[in-house]
Amino acid sequence: MRMHAPAERIFALAADIERWPQRLPHYRYVRRLPDPRGERRFAMGARRGLIPVRWEAVQRPRPSDGVIEFEHVGGVTRGMQVAWRLDESDDGVEVSIEHDLRLRWQIIGEWVASRIIGPQFVEAIARRTLYRVKQLAEGGAA
Repeated sequence: MRMHAPAERIFALAADIERWPQRLPHYRYVRRLPDPRGERRFAMGARRGLIPVRWEAVQRPRPSDGVIEFEHVGGVTRGMQVAWRLDESDDGVEVSIEHDLRLRWQIIGEWVASRIIGPQFVEAIARRTLYRVKQLAEGGAA
């Protein structure tokens, strides 16, 4: 998604996940959790329509690369790798969210991941998140 705002503002909004519930109406909560390795671990909850979803993730922001990585460490999407990427150009900042979801469920895992959880939940929530971050960044929110 192309955004017309400074990359630093976009990155700050995207990386500040503890404030997502105040900024993103589809997020129910984001709570910091202790992590044995000292990483940025969070319990997160959002809504896909009326359906509540929850997971745990470790966040690894890399501002100098314009990348925010997440590793889902709890919930149905455990093991999913996520990367926000910000690519600056003369025509704005292209912001994308890449998901690598591979469910380790025997027989049906790949089908459920690619046909149900990925498109109906992960991608739907990510689209709403990107759209709202775009609104906030272009509107000058800090």
